[in-house]
Amino acid sequence: MTDRQIAILASIIEQYAEVAVPVGSVTLAKLFGVSSATIRAEMVKLEEMGLIAQPHTSAGRVPTDKGYRYYVNGITEANETPVQERSARAIAARASTHGDRADRAIRSAVDSLADLTHNLGIATIGDQLYLSGMGNLFSQPEFMHGDQSQNVARLLDNLEPWLREAAPNEPLNVYIGTENPIGKNAEATLIISRFRSPYSDNSYIGILGPTRQSYGKVMGLVRHAGAMLEEIL
Repeated sequence: MTDRQIAILASIIEQYAEVAVPVGSVTLAKLFGVSSATIRAEMVKLEEMGLIAQPHTSAGRVPTDKGYRYYVNGITEANETPVQERSARAIAARASTHGDRADRAIRSAVDSLADLTHNLGIATIGDQLYLSGMGNLFSQPEFMHGDQSQNVARLLDNLEPWLREAAPNEPLNVYIGTENPIGKNAEATLIISRFRSPYSDNSYIGILGPTRQSYGKVMGLVRHAGAMLEEIL
């Protein structure tokens, strides 16, 4: 891929995360200072590579799971969107208040993640599963239709046993859309951070939301929440 194609793909992903509608060539042409025809030609190449798709004739483009994966693979810890100091303080303040009670500290961290990312916040320690922000999840346009809401509900029903079996071993794990072993058709992304805890060898905190995510920001927040819980617990 050329540098311009990479930049166009990133712009489509980031704008789609904000507006939840397909991104058109006119918008991108203004951003890149080139003609709409030039952008359309680049979009055709990205589509041929399977990185973006056109959901309707004459519509703009949306990222595919493959496009998201390419983008996420390019996000390293060094270039994740830095966690805003206010957001970091919000997580720490709510969780550290309950430092003497692990369950309350974890629940507070999950609540903070749900509030800051507008996704479903998740944590699991041993056999305990903490959820916060169910309303966030099902208010997303992707999950307002019957089939999709059922698919994401099925993913939630099986999340805890799957995490226990899979035991993701990276400090930060990102499962995009069809990469999820359950709920493959839910168009959902699971971003989960493993953290050390005296209560379980498999402790995780993260979010579940649509594949349409501000990945840099959310990955940074999830990683920060996991590191903070390690310190508190």
